Order: sequence, then structure tokens, then C-alpha cells
Amino acid sequence: MTTTYAALLRGINVGGKKKLPMAELRQLMEGLGHDGVRTHLQSGQAVFTAGRGDEGTLAAELAEAIEKRFGFPVDVIVRDHAYLTAVVDDCPFQAAELEPRQLHVTYFSAPVDPARFTDLDRDTHLPEEFRLGDRALYLYAPDGLGRSKLAEALSRPRVNKGLIATTRNWNTVTKLAELTHPPR
Repeated sequence: MTTTYAALLRGINVGGKKKLPMAELRQLMEGLGHDGVRTHLQSGQAVFTAGRGDEGTLAAELAEAIEKRFGFPVDVIVRDHAYLTAVVDDCPFQAAELEPRQLHVTYFSAPVDPARFTDLDRDTHLPEEFRLGDRALYLYAPDGLGRSKLAEALSRPRVNKGLIATTRNWNTVTKLAELTHPPR
């Protein structure tokens, strides 16, 4: 039995650094034995099916192969369709009423202890706000991520220490859930 996954690569093809052509990523993943490999955008999303391994093993295998092939490390998170759909379904904000650029999800490599955020004064960042989910953080940034002071505070190393964290806008979040849907 195969499972459909999305691989989320952190920090590639941004500002001319860590260039990783999507065609080459697809070839690399196919070489690892994955089927149905497709990429979405240039910012590091790939959808694939695998009949073996778990999310952690698949992520580590892909990260190792990328570093070996391209010569630089890339953090990778792998999540299956059920998880990606749950992230969409469990959104604590009224996503349908917001512009996709206002809502983001940060995916974490492991569960996050809410205590990491206790030093963050949430009131100073209003109307921006965030909520935690299952290995995910939902961020409402009405002026977009690029202008968000809360996003900046949430990305500090002391908040994310020991975790891989990678953020996607709401359009990408919903598209990954759609792309990983098993064939009907």
C-alpha cells in the first residue's frame, strides 16, 4: 500500500541562495524510489507516493540526498494527506473570510510545547495573532507576512530551537492538501 505525501523544503530558491531546480528535485526523488513525484511552485514543495517508511525517515532520506547531490543542507518536513487535510480543517481562523496572504501555517518537525511562547507579549502585536495546532502554528497577519512583526518574533531561534520550522501561505496549505489526495 502506498501513501501520498508532501515534502516541504525550507529555505530553497530564496534570494538566489540554495538554488534547487524543481526538475532536478523530481529526478532525485524518483531516484529514491518515489512515484508520482510532482512539484508545486519553486519554493520547495513536492508531492509523491511511497510504499515504505514514515514521515521522519522519508524526510531524513530526502535531506541527505539533497545535500549529497547539491552540496548544501536543506531542512525537510514530510507530511501525509491526512495530516495536511487536518491542518486545513482545524484552522482556528475564518480562512474563507480572509485573503490567502493574510493567513499562514508554520509546519514544525515535532510537537511544540506552548511554553515556548510564554515570553511573547501577544497584545503588542495585535491585530496579528497566532494559534498552535498539531505540529503547526497558524498565523493571522492582516498586512501580509513580509510586514509582520509577530512573524519576526515567532521565527527567533529561541522559539524554534531544536525544531525544523517552515511557513507556507494559505493558498499553498490548501493546495498541498488537494495535491496529496489519493486517486479516486
